[in-house]
Amino acid sequence: MEAGTVATLRVVREAPFGFFLTDEYEDVLLHHTEIADDMDIELDQDVEVFLYQDHEGRLSATFTIPTVQIGKYDWVEVVEIKKGLGVFVNIGLRKDILVSMDDLPELFHLWPNVGDRLYCSLKTDSKNRLFGKLGTEEVMRELAVPADRSKFNKNVSGHVYRLLLAGSFIITDEGFMGFIHESQRGEEPRLGQKVEGRIIDIKEDGTVNVSLLPRSYEQIDTDADKIYEYILGRGGSMPYGDKSLPDEIKKRFNLSKGAFKRAIGKLMKEEKVTQKDGWTHIKEK
Repeated sequence: MEAGTVATLRVVREAPFGFFLTDEYEDVLLHHTEIADDMDIELDQDVEVFLYQDHEGRLSATFTIPTVQIGKYDWVEVVEIKKGLGVFVNIGLRKDILVSMDDLPELFHLWPNVGDRLYCSLKTDSKNRLFGKLGTEEVMRELAVPADRSKFNKNVSGHVYRLLLAGSFIITDEGFMGFIHESQRGEEPRLGQKVEGRIIDIKEDGTVNVSLLPRSYEQIDTDADKIYEYILGRGGSMPYGDKSLPDEIKKRFNLSKGAFKRAIGKLMKEEKVTQKDGWTHIKEK
């Protein structure tokens, strides 16, 4: 009998703490806590159960059949993080399953947080201990559906399933396989994190490129608000304007010179600010 699989076993005897089931070669315990109050268990009855290790590492049986099994994948939620060990995911059993740190990003801040979701199946090690197994690229391709051209520039959300130096891979809620280039994000998302963005390209195979950055008009509003709040915080004037050096603007506002000028232009068009001698001032009403 193998942990992480479903088996049909025969009830052979009752004990004070449950029933023993057998496949004629090995016995396994079905604890009373795994039996609903309205269930009647009889000797010699065949029952379908899921096999797993209890908290003491003993092979046990449960009537709860999780969708995640050896060879079967589904989305599971991260419920606990143990630095130096890995993350635990809930597959519907009384005992959560460990996804080993060996299968997680090297950088701890890119590990999944509680509430993040991973696409997993199960696997056992040489000691028959049960672990979560992350979906590979091949597995995710089997899960995915192609996007058509009508999805261009549409908003999407999805979960990150793979991290590379060049960017992050996601599966959207619609099932599209997406790639987020490092230039199309503010910061690198975690494995398992849910992200929201928009489709900026659709490939011939139906995979998509996704940007987590705001659209231009949305970004201008955000940048303008940031600059305006900065000026207010300085008493109504700042020593930055159209003639400021790109490095100065980048250091102060983390904006490119072009983005800064667009934002200032918006504020001036709205008659919120004026510029004089390299300074920008709140316009008096």
